[in-house]
Amino acid sequence: MKPFLPLVIFFFIAATSQSQITSSVIKANFGVDGELRANYYNNIIQSGNDDWFINNAGAGQFVIDTAGASARMARYAWDMAYRRYPFYKTMRFPAYSTVNNRLLIDAVFIRDYHGDDSTVFASGSNKNGMSPQIWTAPVSQSIPDKNDILDMMVHVRRAGPATTDSLWMFGGVSIENTTGSRYFDFEMYQTDIYYDRTSRRFYGYGPDLGHTSWKFDASGNVLVPGDIIFTAEYSGTGLNMIEARIWIDKNDLSITPAEFNWTGQFDGASNSSQYGYASIAPNSSGAYYTGVQSPAATWPGPFGAIMGDNSMPATYTARQFMEFSVNLTKLGLDPVTLLGGNACGMPFRRVLVKTRSSASFTAELKDFVGPFDLFLAPRADVQGDVTLFCGSYGVSNLQVANPVSTSLYTWTTTDGNIVGSNVGQTITANMPGTYVVSQQLQASCSVYATDTIVIGFDATCSLLENNLTGLRVSSVKNNALLNWTVLRNAEISHFNVEYSLDGVHFTTAGSVTANIELPSSANYSFSHDVHAFAGKTVYYRVAMYSTKGSKKETKIVKLVVPGSDGAYVSIIPNPVIKSMQVNVLLDAKQAVRVRIYDIAGHSVYESKADMNSGSNSITIDGADRWAPGMYTAKISFGAKTITEKLIVRK
Repeated sequence: MKPFLPLVIFFFIAATSQSQITSSVIKANFGVDGELRANYYNNIIQSGNDDWFINNAGAGQFVIDTAGASARMARYAWDMAYRRYPFYKTMRFPAYSTVNNRLLIDAVFIRDYHGDDSTVFASGSNKNGMSPQIWTAPVSQSIPDKNDILDMMVHVRRAGPATTDSLWMFGGVSIENTTGSRYFDFEMYQTDIYYDRTSRRFYGYGPDLGHTSWKFDASGNVLVPGDIIFTAEYSGTGLNMIEARIWIDKNDLSITPAEFNWTGQFDGASNSSQYGYASIAPNSSGAYYTGVQSPAATWPGPFGAIMGDNSMPATYTARQFMEFSVNLTKLGLDPVTLLGGNACGMPFRRVLVKTRSSASFTAELKDFVGPFDLFLAPRADVQGDVTLFCGSYGVSNLQVANPVSTSLYTWTTTDGNIVGSNVGQTITANMPGTYVVSQQLQASCSVYATDTIVIGFDATCSLLENNLTGLRVSSVKNNALLNWTVLRNAEISHFNVEYSLDGVHFTTAGSVTANIELPSSANYSFSHDVHAFAGKTVYYRVAMYSTKGSKKETKIVKLVVPGSDGAYVSIIPNPVIKSMQVNVLLDAKQAVRVRIYDIAGHSVYESKADMNSGSNSITIDGADRWAPGMYTAKISFGAKTITEKLIVRK
């Protein structure tokens, strides 16, 4: 549907020629010159400008984390299969860091599948404007090489350190084929949309025919931001066209937006669609897009270049890498100016990069990468070294377990007491009570996340000098087996083993009398029948009593009891730093397949093995070579698939 007059459309075409720059530029101190090297500009060494990677010393910084690049390249040299594996890298600085007097918000680099690809659109009717709910993907399919994405990258920063400085988005894509015209989209979503590789479907899409629509008041002010798409066409001579669109109710075309202008294009799933993507442009003159292609013999970055046939050329050919920039502030998509406030607000949450078969916005979609997260700093997770004061008040050090160096952490309590400053990653508390930490990504930002910890008090208990350590629980058939170790065993009277189904209210499962015949460092165990709790999580703790009547409680451990089919899966440790153990409990001998995916849906690990009835385990090493973040593990056996979330930390 194109409801605007031809005169308006003519004006848009004329204006577009004035709105984009098709030669090399530096914007917000970031080089948009068709190459990937900081401290280079147009293939000439110069110190000062930032870029994706670095290949020469100078004041300019690179934004993508390159840890492990040498090891990856060394393995590429001898392991051909390894070249086909996708991976991703995040920004080398913490989110919202000020570097070279610019506020760096986030960045990501993703290597896509090559050749036969499992993240492509199935041949047929998959188009922009349709709901992601009805997009389909094949098990594996080859696509035309001019549509095959090799690598992609995104970076968002401000032109200075303040929220009043222009907000810039930079994107880069390398494509297999360098001849003819190539078409791609960077689509940004408000929801946590994701692609499930098992079902080959998209989930988490928006409420308005699969997207989130922009909402306006009668004066054209934005009430709620929605989905955005940037679409571009590159030919053999350079950037031909780049366009911004936003998802709206077509009735809102009658409203004059306060921050940007409609430019005459509207496309939904069909001509009668109520929702679709409408094209926009700034309401002031001047260039706001840039776009260039790589010259011949361009360095492809520290991770090299992998082609669809698994070859590794030393450089990109001319036009193989395309990059662009968009001034989001000038375009009217800066959340600070749009909604007046949150200095750390972003106009989108997830990004999906796609290629199309032709210049038409509604042409058939081909390859895709993502959707992947941006602006997802770790949310504060609080821990305390003492969470129960026994007999009298003491001191507990509370800390953020996953601090971000650029975040501001502020602590509050209404019924406890903080000794000294209440600002920082760590505080000291000397009274029982509830303590809350609030995380701001920067001092000028709204609260990003909160977490709570409670310090309790038991007037009847006192701390033992003895130390109970190593409480652990495992599943053995229909029982939970607990094991622990004590020091100075002669001073112990007995242990009470307690369980809970909610982690708060505990019941005694049984007692164990201390054995004075054991050595000073003694091991104890206890078996608890859990067949009645099939499919549930049971929490355990052990209370240790001395011969003088004093008491000490352990920290809580938990066990997920296998379901009625006898199956059970656990991953320890979680979070993971270097290696992990996948534990699988089976009721019969069968083949077990373990697959682990990153946030972009790319496989980072896969194995298949025959396992016996009972307890089995698989040790997975090398997690320290993965980018920190959230991963999904899928363990399949028979007709059953169990999904577990895991976190990788450095």
